[in-house]
Amino acid sequence: MKTVLITGATDGIGKQTALQLARHGWRVLLHGRNSQRGEEVVGEILDEMPHAQVEYLNADLSSLNEVRQLARTVLALTPRLDALVNNAGGFFPQRQLSRDGLEMNFAVNHLAHFLLTNLLLGLLQSSAPARVVTVSSVIHRNARLNFEDLQFEQSYNGTRAYATSKLMNVLFAAELARRMEGKGVTSNSLHPGVVATKMLQSAFPSMQGVSPVDGAATSVYLVTSPDVEGVTGKYFENKQIAPHHPLADDPEACARLWEISARLAGVG
Repeated sequence: MKTVLITGATDGIGKQTALQLARHGWRVLLHGRNSQRGEEVVGEILDEMPHAQVEYLNADLSSLNEVRQLARTVLALTPRLDALVNNAGGFFPQRQLSRDGLEMNFAVNHLAHFLLTNLLLGLLQSSAPARVVTVSSVIHRNARLNFEDLQFEQSYNGTRAYATSKLMNVLFAAELARRMEGKGVTSNSLHPGVVATKMLQSAFPSMQGVSPVDGAATSVYLVTSPDVEGVTGKYFENKQIAPHHPLADDPEACARLWEISARLAGVG
């Protein structure tokens, strides 16, 4: 049985990704930051599929220590990890700092997944072929990356900070693909569509979105489809390779973001 870890899987796109992968017969490690909600989702999956293997893991991704603990829990729980879906995300309209002193869009949307993936890379490699799928957004194409002010200390705009974190997702996925070349681990990013989630309503209340079921489709495709076996370093929309921000094709920019992230996350 193949095993997947999905971050932010207690609601919206993540929950639907968990449900659909459980239907595919995967063992699902389902992450969230509300244990009551997490256990409810586990119960929903088991009500539909009594023999499903699904476990809830609790962590606040805005805390680097909790990300490290989440990785330790995964390593203790499973001898293999066939896929990691970096799905969790947040939108912070006012500038807030995490307990580590990091801007929250940067901390939750980018750095937490950077750290988690790095801590689980050994397990992914030993489970090869394995896949890392990182949920970005089409909004990343309009973002700019100012390496002198990655955390918007000089002037803050919530939408721009969010878009920049989604651009970081794409650069991270591209650099991970380069670093994992020939090691049996693929890395791709995706836009799930404009999905009717709680985050969409808080960030862009006037926008209408597709259902979370549709929003999960590309994530599930990238985890399961034989069509993308060996495909790496790409950005997808509607299960198709799509144009991404040109910075993702700039090895120096991707490596620079990786090095800054590694220093902030405390990984080698």
